[in-house]
Amino acid sequence: MADRSVPETGLEDATVLVTGGAGFIGSHLTAALAAENEVRVLDDCSTGTASKLPDGATLLRADVRDETALDRAMAGVDVVFHLAAVVSVEQSVEDPVESHAVNVDGTLAVLERARREDARVVLASSAAVYGEPTDLPVDETADTDPLSPYGADKLAADSYARVYADVYDLPVAVMRFFNVYGPGQRGPYSGVVDAFLQRAFADEPLVVHGDGEQTRDFVHVSDVVRALVAAASTAHTGLAYNVGSGESASINELAAAIREATGTTAEITHGSARPGDIRHSLADCDRMRERLGVEPTVSLREGIEHLVAYRRGRGVDSGDERSSTRDTIAE
Repeated sequence: MADRSVPETGLEDATVLVTGGAGFIGSHLTAALAAENEVRVLDDCSTGTASKLPDGATLLRADVRDETALDRAMAGVDVVFHLAAVVSVEQSVEDPVESHAVNVDGTLAVLERARREDARVVLASSAAVYGEPTDLPVDETADTDPLSPYGADKLAADSYARVYADVYDLPVAVMRFFNVYGPGQRGPYSGVVDAFLQRAFADEPLVVHGDGEQTRDFVHVSDVVRALVAAASTAHTGLAYNVGSGESASINELAAAIREATGTTAEITHGSARPGDIRHSLADCDRMRERLGVEPTVSLREGIEHLVAYRRGRGVDSGDERSSTRDTIAE
């Protein structure tokens, strides 16, 4: 894999807050920012891990809804990357009230304090806002029709951010993530790439829900970090940005690629389709390319091969899959 070291952030000597910064994407982002900036992380570590944070980052262990902690975290900040969220669709279905409280009320609290501090906000949203797209690839002007409480939460947060841009002239950028994968993505809600890898390394069957012909846009975490970093300095604020690879792969293709990369003899099996599962998803990334200057660089096959090598080099079950963004995307 070609060397793609830590991206130039365009931020120097800035005070930066990353909510949810101890999580999968957040820890890679803090690694990219910590060398040149004062980086604060607000995270209750309910799903994130403090050990993932780079040297120099300051952790405030608290819920984003904690008003006192949020006031402290945001005092004097220049940029807020708001990633803290309930990210599981399943959890949002089980407890939509809690999901809304974190994802919507928490976002509104961040936006309001950013307005007081005159700080830029880069908000993590989701392709879940689109629901089942009628046309592919889906661009940012497509209809939004979420299929879960999580998707509805993200659409509400997304809308609030852009309203704050229009009404209060707050510089915001809304980042609609597609299927993000990469090192450090572990846990029960970590996504199909991690689930397949865990099973492949254990020589257990790779279980595909339904016929496996459903397609997804898988984007490597290093490309996501580059997009987030670019959004922190772009002049094109008040907009939503798809953050994807612009390439689609079926779940069957993903399973076959992981099977080949790991060398497992585990079979690919099929289970029941999941209710409400989106059939096809593919990002139109033109706005990200043209307004942020970010071109997706990591193909799915390349990303899987690197991830397999990475996990083998550190031990599949070591529990320590944190790397800096440099480690994530370097040869």
